[in-house]
Amino acid sequence: MSPYEIRIHPEWLFFLVTGMFYFCFYLVALSFSLSLSFMVVGIPLVTRVLRTTAAFIQFERTQTKIYTDITTDPYDKKVITDASVWAQAKLELTDRRNWSAVFWLMRKFVIGLVSLVSAVLLYVAPLAFLLAPLLYRYIDMNVIFMQVDTFGKSLFIMAVGALLAAINFKLSESLAKAIGGYTRSMIRQLNC
Repeated sequence: MSPYEIRIHPEWLFFLVTGMFYFCFYLVALSFSLSLSFMVVGIPLVTRVLRTTAAFIQFERTQTKIYTDITTDPYDKKVITDASVWAQAKLELTDRRNWSAVFWLMRKFVIGLVSLVSAVLLYVAPLAFLLAPLLYRYIDMNVIFMQVDTFGKSLFIMAVGALLAAINFKLSESLAKAIGGYTRSMIRQLNC
């Protein structure tokens, strides 16, 4: 990558989308199935919801490899098929790794929100600041506590935009690796 090439990181927004999915899925599925567990119907539902963690973690491994080129260890999920349904349910419900995986996957939503803010600050703000001399006459621009209403102020904001764009080159790669490293940390923690 050349020093003048801007690389947009789609994994930042992908983190938000998948994090929102995991958060909503586990929040709704676990609350529904746990609320039905007093009728015994909910216990198999909880176990089926907890079994989805292995598939979702495998999906995360694949996406991390595609977007950030970070290789992660395989997730070893032990599945016992010869036990009765209730014995499997007991194993699934008492396995600490299942609940830990749900927590790690749901926490991706918060990291996705942080990555969305980072994407706006690193990509949209410098572009808007660079266009300040053209836009200040047509839209009401306020940057922090300064109203941009003169050409001199718009040039200052344009210089700040150029500085933010220069910082973007250095910072975006390290943020993408840090966000991609989340999956690696998650799998290491779950395999312990």
